[in-house]
Amino acid sequence: MKIFIVLALIFLLLILWLSFDFSFGRKRQIKGLKPLNSPLRESHMDMFTKGPELFEEYFSELQKAKHHIHIQFYIVKDDKISQKFFSILKAKAVEGIEVRLLLDRMGSFPIKKKLRNELKSHGIEFSFSNKIKLPFLFYSLQARNHRKVTVIDGKVGYVGGFNIGKEYVNQDKKLNPWRDYHLKITGEGVADLQREFLSDWAYELGNDLLANMDYFPLLAKGKVQHKLVPSKGAYLEETFSALIHQAKSSIFIGTPYFIPSPQLVNDLSKAMNRGVTLTILVPKITDHLLVKEASYPYLRKLLKNGAHVYEFLNGFYHAKTMIIDDEICDIGTANFDRRSLFINYEMNCYIFDHSFIKEVLDVIQLDLQNSMPLTLEALNKPDPQRTVKEWIARWFVPLL
Repeated sequence: MKIFIVLALIFLLLILWLSFDFSFGRKRQIKGLKPLNSPLRESHMDMFTKGPELFEEYFSELQKAKHHIHIQFYIVKDDKISQKFFSILKAKAVEGIEVRLLLDRMGSFPIKKKLRNELKSHGIEFSFSNKIKLPFLFYSLQARNHRKVTVIDGKVGYVGGFNIGKEYVNQDKKLNPWRDYHLKITGEGVADLQREFLSDWAYELGNDLLANMDYFPLLAKGKVQHKLVPSKGAYLEETFSALIHQAKSSIFIGTPYFIPSPQLVNDLSKAMNRGVTLTILVPKITDHLLVKEASYPYLRKLLKNGAHVYEFLNGFYHAKTMIIDDEICDIGTANFDRRSLFINYEMNCYIFDHSFIKEVLDVIQLDLQNSMPLTLEALNKPDPQRTVKEWIARWFVPLL
């Protein structure tokens, strides 16, 4: 009996410590953050949905670099495609090109010290972002830099859902093919990607290059009007909420993890009550434990209110997008989940060009054709295993 009491006390103290750590760690992260009024830009854009096509283009652009390469990813693996990626960066650094590589400490944990030293020995400036540190160990473990941003010579930029690893080029048996949306940007918007990368770089290394105009060449305007909106664990909920409130006829949400805040669920329900059609696309298969089960309570509520929910069947759907009235299109790194809303560093691109949005809608229509409706009847069908997983998932929602 005494042992049970001691274990219960230890468990209670652990829960209290984790709650304290998470609460105060978050307060410290968002202290001083303010909503960013991002400027409207005009750039040229291309969207990639298939990893092999993206990385053929991406690696080619890296090899063309003349002055600098700035890259940050959430995940870079140590596998065949990653080695090709590193080989290109090492070769460019040896040529005398400035190469800076910023990888999330947890997402890119396969990058061991030996490989990091090898990269540095070739002249690559390397750092992990969002390192685990005192005093809030648990929160710093959760707060990830989820951005996937590349800037080449200050003129070519990339942002979207793809990371570097075999699954992203359809070499994973379970998650094959991988479906994602990634943007290539040339024109004014690249300066905003550059500015945010250099801000993250300065924060991690104390090396502030933002005033160096070598990284900010003059850029021509393109045809696609847009704005790039970074977030650091704050104000993304407000941004999404404002977009939903604008909707008059339709909202489309594509996400691998649908775990919205109560505010956003309420916003979506109100939108449907005023006649807006809501369509949600999520994957049938999952790459993380409990994320599907965590989404079901929210999907049930929205299905009851008339939402249309589809599960993607042709591989793994990892795209992050929201389209309002076919007039505003969000493509970026943020999922429609609590982690992206309230913890992670993200980068989203809001696009206002009708012709480009039409191209995105054509892609989405194809993805919906490769999907199956998820019905309220199916979610309410008795399933003890699913019920247990949903109950467990509820305890971890803030971290999913």
